[in-house]
Amino acid sequence: MHVATLLVSPERGGLTAGIVDALARDWGGGDTRWLAPAIAAEFDLAGRPADLWTRWELLQAQGVDLVVQPAAGRRKRMLLADMDSTMIQQECIDELADEAGVGPRVAEITRRAMNGELDFEGALRERVGLLKGLPVSVIGKVLAERITYTPGGRELIATMHANGGHAVLVSGGFTSFTGPVAAHLGFDENRANTLLSAEGALTGEVAEPILGRAAKVAALEEISARLGIAEADVIAVGDGANDLGMLERAGTGVALHAKPAVAAQCDVRVNFGDLTALLYIQGYAREEFAA
Repeated sequence: MHVATLLVSPERGGLTAGIVDALARDWGGGDTRWLAPAIAAEFDLAGRPADLWTRWELLQAQGVDLVVQPAAGRRKRMLLADMDSTMIQQECIDELADEAGVGPRVAEITRRAMNGELDFEGALRERVGLLKGLPVSVIGKVLAERITYTPGGRELIATMHANGGHAVLVSGGFTSFTGPVAAHLGFDENRANTLLSAEGALTGEVAEPILGRAAKVAALEEISARLGIAEADVIAVGDGANDLGMLERAGTGVALHAKPAVAAQCDVRVNFGDLTALLYIQGYAREEFAA
């Protein structure tokens, strides 16, 4: 048995019974269950439809995300989340670079690295090198003035906690950002790289070894083993090429507003919904969300 979930941006709404019921009828699905009026709905299916991606493309043109997955085991026991452009709406290193006067140069390297065009570790060293001499105090300024949170993050973590879940923030960014972000959103733990500094300024170096794609997979393996859960019990979310390893290994890997080359390799793609999409995908109705 499979489940088809349709969802839209909670800010825009606009998911109609006509859209959902027409798809259910064409696919021989069951009755529609509304998870949130005008935002998210689901129905049961006997199996995975052969024309899934054709219908997905048609719905994308209407601003609707579509996810089809096995019904069994879709409620997960651990969230493993990327930070930059996932739990927050910025790339922290780009914001630091902007303060340092090298914003466009660093942003282009970031774009290419996240799309899989550059080696992540090499690209990170290059970008951090351009921050040499930046006062450490700028990190606090960026956190206070430039960082905004992706809608739905606190509801996602609180609801998973309320249902016995564990939440981990794992980033190719920096601990100076993941610590405050994890505390604000309610993550249980966080892993990231460490920016090195001396006499109140960044040295242009990052502590080795660099946490990249392999380290995110290692976090999935180590933390799930420590908690005594299977990797199938994990829902992972990210947007960049360095997230692909954990997205492929997790029971459910969600490409959230992901780079095109990344989304193309993932079965679960959310381009319009926010982080509450991860709850709807697991079958939670809006009234089940924890505050």
